[in-house]
Amino acid sequence: MKIAMIGTGYVGLVSGVCFSDFGHDVVCVDKNPDKIAMLEAGEVPIFEPGLEALIEKNVAAGRLSFTTDLAAAVDGAEAVFIAVGTPTRRGDGHADLTYVMAAAEEIAQALTGYAVVVTKSTVPVGTNRQVKQVISRANPKAEFDVASNPEFLREGAAIDDFMRPDRVVVGVQNDRAAQVMAEIYRPLFLRDFPIVTTDLESAEMIKYAANAFLATKITFINEIAALCERVGADIKQVSKGMGLDGRIGNKFLHAGPGYGGSCFPKDTKALARIGQDYSMPMQITETVIKVNEETRRRMVEKIMDMMDGHLAGKTVAVLGVTFKPNTDDMREAPSLTIVPALIGAGARVRVVDPQGRREGEALLPGVQWVDDAYKAAQKADALVILTEWNEFRALDLKRLARKMTTPALADLRNIYSARDAKRAGFVHYVSIGRSDYTAAD
Repeated sequence: MKIAMIGTGYVGLVSGVCFSDFGHDVVCVDKNPDKIAMLEAGEVPIFEPGLEALIEKNVAAGRLSFTTDLAAAVDGAEAVFIAVGTPTRRGDGHADLTYVMAAAEEIAQALTGYAVVVTKSTVPVGTNRQVKQVISRANPKAEFDVASNPEFLREGAAIDDFMRPDRVVVGVQNDRAAQVMAEIYRPLFLRDFPIVTTDLESAEMIKYAANAFLATKITFINEIAALCERVGADIKQVSKGMGLDGRIGNKFLHAGPGYGGSCFPKDTKALARIGQDYSMPMQITETVIKVNEETRRRMVEKIMDMMDGHLAGKTVAVLGVTFKPNTDDMREAPSLTIVPALIGAGARVRVVDPQGRREGEALLPGVQWVDDAYKAAQKADALVILTEWNEFRALDLKRLARKMTTPALADLRNIYSARDAKRAGFVHYVSIGRSDYTAAD
């Protein structure tokens, strides 16, 4: 089957490459000639484990290609996926559909036969019907159907999520479109992965509801962690006890500096706005957004308290600035709140991140980038763990402490224990939802 993938951002590129690995003939389209030239040269504009090898494999097999020519890509395609950005619109929290509708206009002019136009981007309820109207107005003779096929890819594990999904959600209006979508996902159907086929509106809502619920779990456990600090409980034990309940599950119950990334912040804001537009306020989601912002500010306060409120002239080493491990994505990362606050308080900040520098240099002006944690710790007054990259999970704490002017550790991912830190020579240790200590303890 010939597939055109409009947009080579995170979702479009990963989806297009994986579809080609299914055996489909996939053409990925982007307006940015530099990005297309990079992809044609075998270079990948994003960091995602396994993606580069998969691109190389399918390009060599002749199933995957890249172009700036949308019309050529759409010509003869049986399915055309829209995978362009839907950023939060300034001022009102809505998802900005400018790129989606522009893509629909271009697709309308390029259609040469029947095709299913599939929205892969995360869009508000009702968007697919708008896409249908746009295409019909732009090309009344076009023969097509629309479908909603939201993505559920975790950055850092996207290929595995695509190839072994918890479920695939497909929203359609008729059997013809459903059959095309079934053929696209036939390799997953044959391996008994769940394919949920529903109407357009339900498919659109599933995406927002799922992300808002996961964001709620993260925010809930962060609130419980804050309470644990007051009452003397241990959030790791609390999370474990909660997660063993099959009705709750243990995923997304790890206390930290708040959620970030390309999905949760944008999608919770969009869902809250949809609720307001339909006079059905999403009160839980609105609270989640508020608490997540407060959580980030609380992390700054924890670091300040650890340093007795004095950061001016101090050197702080920050380990990890991407919003999660195994990605170079800095969008809405907690570091974008925390690091500028440290600099604003007068601290000199050194940063270590395996993949964050490419985006981080522009987003975090004023920091010094270093290669590893031990260099960052040299004569530092504080060490802050913000992202739980594997290389930060087994650090030699004694070696770090010896290098520092003031061995103080803010473990904002709860990787280490207070006992480990104290034995290693750290005179201050703070974490989230657990007992901290100072040299006087």
